Amino acid sequence: MNTQQIDSSVMTLARRATGVALACSALWLVGCGSNVKLEDPKPAPITTSSNAPTSTSAASTVAPVEAAPIDPSALPANLARVIYFDYDSFVVREDARGTVDGYAKYLNANKSKHITVEGHTDARGGSEYNLALGQKRAEATVKALGLLGVSANQLEAVSFGKERPAVEGSNEEAWAKNRRAEFKGR
Repeated sequence: MNTQQIDSSVMTLARRATGVALACSALWLVGCGSNVKLEDPKPAPITTSSNAPTSTSAASTVAPVEAAPIDPSALPANLARVIYFDYDSFVVREDARGTVDGYAKYLNANKSKHITVEGHTDARGGSEYNLALGQKRAEATVKALGLLGVSANQLEAVSFGKERPAVEGSNEEAWAKNRRAEFKGR
């Protein structure tokens, strides 16, 4: 093989490697896609869903893996500490209405009380995407409380993404319990 043939073979291999790298990058980007608009400025509507746990039934069975300290006097004992979201969504569901209304009444009657709403996601998807989705879930919950008259200085929205699952598992039952917003006293 002469020098010209070697140079031609090297160039062909380099073009193929570049093509493979571009194709892999494109496939990775397509796999990261989602129909959730994380920059939607509209208020989060409350909607209905029937395929995920309800706020009251699953709240008693879900315990956070690494729960933040809670001030028991900061939260009403009769309200669920968790509301749930549909897959790839930050829309507050209809089955969370009672919980959100209860916290709004409590906070409106107790102006010195403050809560943090923690947004969480299931394990599917990338860390950055899930942090953003968890933040949108927390913000949607805070926005719903704000629409019910709760002062913004009583509320804080934070995200833990997929980093603090309520339950371990790689099935729909576990994922549904991890797509949540938690109310924490502060």
